[in-house]
Amino acid sequence: MLAILLGAGFSKWAADLPTADELFDFDIEPWGPREEAKLKRVQRIKDEWDADNPEGLPEQFMAHCLGQDEKQRRLVLWYITRRLSKQFIWREWHAARWRRHVLMIDENRKLRIDGVVRARSLLLKLARWRQVGVVTTNYDMLPEYAFGTDGFSYGVPGEPLRGRGPYPVSTWRRPVTLDGNVPLAKIHGSVSWDSCGRYTDGRRGITGDALVVAPTADKQAPPELLDVWALARDILSRSERVLVFGFAFNPYDEAVLDLLSRSGKNARAVLLIDVAPPTEAAQRVWPRAEIADAPPPPEGSPQVKTWLEGTADSDV
Repeated sequence: MLAILLGAGFSKWAADLPTADELFDFDIEPWGPREEAKLKRVQRIKDEWDADNPEGLPEQFMAHCLGQDEKQRRLVLWYITRRLSKQFIWREWHAARWRRHVLMIDENRKLRIDGVVRARSLLLKLARWRQVGVVTTNYDMLPEYAFGTDGFSYGVPGEPLRGRGPYPVSTWRRPVTLDGNVPLAKIHGSVSWDSCGRYTDGRRGITGDALVVAPTADKQAPPELLDVWALARDILSRSERVLVFGFAFNPYDEAVLDLLSRSGKNARAVLLIDVAPPTEAAQRVWPRAEIADAPPPPEGSPQVKTWLEGTADSDV
């Protein structure tokens, strides 16, 4: 089995989504005065935290805010999910007013977005090569958009999602189910999840209140994510090869590094796709594996193809 580990660098490469260092650049267009006021409040909270924590990391700020009162938690969650969903929000004129939507997993509009097309091209080619499983720390929906509901599951094939199918609305009466063979473990949560369930779109990119956790040393995964972590352990423990795209192996994310080390003991070959491959950090996680590296496609496509044993189906 091939485990694919996607970090923030993958989403940056595919769709220019922000990394942690870029997340609080406040680069969103407020939807009316209400959102403008919310954005200003988040900026003020961040400025005050920065003043008290001049050496603080964005992940620490996230963890701090998610541990505050409900009002502040929801406010910062709204901004995070709104920022990560920026490219996937579209609007329509309906019932005498403009309405916003976040792309649904199977919506054809996604194929007009270069970042989705780029992610889809790579992930579908890797999935054709052999049995694969995907583990990611990212909150965004690029993997879901890439595979479609007939290409992946969150570990339980046939799982129904909340919400209707893509526009046009002719299929809204039938529940949308995940029927694919690629297991996807989003161990830090998702903009398409909340405490009530998982959705056919990234609606929390508009409303906030997504089920996400900050990647810090002292984080505790909520009960709703325990099955996700179990899925990640299963994928990693069954894989002799691990393809890592844009994962930084940050030392403060001790829980994830421990997950990779303990569950990935069968890994014998690891490929790091990165503009600056963290080879030493990866070798500490997988001391018995052979570590190789390649720049992101298209420049690194020949190296990736070679690492995938040069099969005809490994044309990435």
